[in-house]
Amino acid sequence: MSTTIHPTALVDSKAELASGVVVGPYCTVGPNVKIGKGTKLVSHVVVDGWTTIGEENEIFPFATLGLVPQDLKYKGERTELTIGNRNSIREYVSAHLGTAQGGGFTRIGDGNLLMGYVHLGHDVIVGNSAILANYVGVAGHVVIDDHAIIGGQSGVNQFVRVGAHTYIGGHSAIERDVPPYCIGVGSRPMQIKGANIVGLRRRGFSADTISRINEAIKLWTRADVEKERCLLEIESQYGEFPEVMAFVNFIRKSESGVTR
Repeated sequence: MSTTIHPTALVDSKAELASGVVVGPYCTVGPNVKIGKGTKLVSHVVVDGWTTIGEENEIFPFATLGLVPQDLKYKGERTELTIGNRNSIREYVSAHLGTAQGGGFTRIGDGNLLMGYVHLGHDVIVGNSAILANYVGVAGHVVIDDHAIIGGQSGVNQFVRVGAHTYIGGHSAIERDVPPYCIGVGSRPMQIKGANIVGLRRRGFSADTISRINEAIKLWTRADVEKERCLLEIESQYGEFPEVMAFVNFIRKSESGVTR
């Protein structure tokens, strides 16, 4: 497959484009950009900075990738944006370079869907197969784990982690870590409403495992029981399930507080 560059596109001669890359009308590609095989920039896409994009991604009009972070401490140092394979990055998505203070990398994994107007701040890490709906705003230093789904017009506070297989309802404000497998809804404070049973079924979790996860989450959300007692009770009753222990360990390792 040959690389196709539209006559109106501006591609720096130092950029590295693999075979089968398509650069559509009015796109701009900077000198430190690397784009993998079969990735398509539909039109009016800007890719700049030290940005590496993997294979078979589709990037839609007016997305901006690898621009300098919105951080007053950034002074032009080399930091990076890396994007994996088979992502769908829709209209007006923005994802910025990392910062030296935050580790130097913003990372997006494989198979994610970033819908229109999603913003990923500096030093954000997105895992695999996540879905961020329209107008989701993600502040700097956030981690979004595999298969997380965040509903439209939600905001994620800096330094927060969203656990794997979570489902966050639209218009939510995520100010604390959200444990894996949960449904979270609401704003200031967002609250856990139970297990993401439908999502877990779709991803092949057994009925027995889902039941135990659900019971663990019910214990965690009891307002009358303090945190450590909840965790000890969960471990005592359901500790033989690795998924439940992943839930417990996530909470114990949290540095930003955990949503209940």
